[in-house]
Amino acid sequence: MISRRPRGRPPHDDVLTPAEWRVAEAVRHGMTNAMIAERQGVSLEAVKFHVANALLKLGLSRRADLKRWDGVRRDSLLYGRPSDMTANLALGPIGQIARSVGDIAAAEAWYRDVLGLPHLYTFGDLAFFDCGGVRLYLQAGHGVERESTLYFRVEDIRAAHTTLTDRGAEFIDAPHMIHRHADGTEEWMAFFKDNEGRTLAIMSQVKP
Repeated sequence: MISRRPRGRPPHDDVLTPAEWRVAEAVRHGMTNAMIAERQGVSLEAVKFHVANALLKLGLSRRADLKRWDGVRRDSLLYGRPSDMTANLALGPIGQIARSVGDIAAAEAWYRDVLGLPHLYTFGDLAFFDCGGVRLYLQAGHGVERESTLYFRVEDIRAAHTTLTDRGAEFIDAPHMIHRHADGTEEWMAFFKDNEGRTLAIMSQVKP
């Protein structure tokens, strides 16, 4: 007798599907629906569909609530890992500095060939270089020069987020994973404002 598989998508053991997680993480990273659609190679309607589904499943009413939602996907290295909320917060060295450029290909060539900076990797309109242990992050910004963003390294990004929030720091979003490298290392970030409203960030690498 031939067994019939149930119709529909296979069940997931997480609160969101993989596609919904990808969109949710991008929302938490401050990307618009149009930016997400372009970056992920999907339609704008698909992004809107995933955002709506995520809000419904999480019991959230607004996109802004999703941006500050601090959930962790089950396949992340941080899932189920306890945070040491009793440890004293120590912001590490500057881990990354961001700059906008008009032409990412031209900027990549200039920073690599003229300045001689070691090129780490390029993803679409993003290029990364090593500056003696500090990562320089270039992003195409249509020629608009924006104030550089400083990214502070921390050991435990969730504990750092809680401590800084308790101290009065205004976070723009919850800690979220922005990239998983080929070796499994995860890049996590969260953005907040200084006393004059300028953007700062904390960042952490979680290794397997």
